Parts: sequence; C-alpha cells; structure tokens
Amino acid sequence: MRFDRCRRLFDKDFEKLQKAKVLILGAGGVGSFALDCLYRSGIGDITVVDFDSYDVTNQNRQIGSEAVGQKKVEVLKKLYPGIKTIEAKVDNEWVENFDFSPYDVVIDAIDDIDAKIAVAKKAHKKLISSMGSAKKCDPTQIEYASVWKTRGDKFARKFRYELKKAGFKDDFVTVFSPEEQKCTDMGSFVGVTGAFGLALCSKTIEKIIDEKK
Repeated sequence: MRFDRCRRLFDKDFEKLQKAKVLILGAGGVGSFALDCLYRSGIGDITVVDFDSYDVTNQNRQIGSEAVGQKKVEVLKKLYPGIKTIEAKVDNEWVENFDFSPYDVVIDAIDDIDAKIAVAKKAHKKLISSMGSAKKCDPTQIEYASVWKTRGDKFARKFRYELKKAGFKDDFVTVFSPEEQKCTDMGSFVGVTGAFGLALCSKTIEKIIDEKK
C-alpha cells in the first residue's frame, strides 16, 4: 500500500493526516519540498498558491524547475496528482480577500515581508512560517521557535521589527536557522532550503496530530 509505512509510524493518528487540509503559500525552494513531504506523508487535502513561472536559476533548489518557462502550479499539479492549486500572487490584497477558515494549517513559504505580515494577522492561529533559508550551508542548524524568539537570522529580525511596527502582538511557530550567512548575494543551497521545507512539513504533521486529539 502507498502509505503503509506512514500508517505504521503514525498508527491511529494517520487518519487525522488523511482528513487534514493544508495550505502552502509559495512553491519555491522551501515550499516545493514542504509539498513533497506532505504529499508523501498522506495529507489528504493540499492547496498550493503561487503565481510564478520556473526560471533556469531555480534549478539548483526547486522541485519541478526542469520545466523552465512553465507556471509552477501547473507543473506541480502534474507531479502531485490530486493537489489543488491557485495561481495568484500572495500580496496584501489577496490575503485580505482569501478565506483561510477551511484549512487546518497554513504554511508560509513566501519572501515578501508585507505579505507575511498580512498572513500572520489573519491566520496566526494556523500558521507555520519560514524565515531566511538562503545564503546558508548547514541544515543541522535549523530550529523551531516562536517568531519572537528567533535569533541570528537577519530576515527574521526584520520580520519581527515590521510585525511590531504593524501592532501585531500574537504568536506563531517559525522555522529558522541562526547560521551565519556565507555570502552577500543570492546564494542558496538545496540542502538548507529543502530542509526548511521538510521541517515545515514535520511541524505541520505535529500540529495536526496534537490539535485533533
């Protein structure tokens, strides 16, 4: 059976995964690996939101990126039959108009801080958010923490600052790495970006199991 080994691992909790609904915002180097992990772990209802097309520069870290020039959501729908996709840019307007209520968990794998703040304001109770995964080489340094307790991550620091400025006082879980950045430009390593996605998947499964007890 396709999920036999997952059933052995999660036992009775596997049925919770089969009934869960997860929304993934962003299908890049982090989000695509979160999708792959959730899909292979038996999550029954997955929706992916992305507006971009694959570029050759994506090929070092993004699942599906061999399809240069094609829309990410269209390619991923073929690679992962049964998932739902929404071709849209996750910005403030989209977040304001989108209904997050059907989902058990919302995975934020986008880079736009303004949009991340909008998502946090609207869906923080369901949210697991990715911080900065670029410019790093060591996946063993990846951690989970409250957004207010991240450290050593410039992207997370800016995100916290902007959350405070926006008057946000609630909380949600993040995936981050305190590893020092190894370059100053757009360097990235799939061993870290992919591991961020897998960490998001793991924390999502944990949240589903814990909250459905």
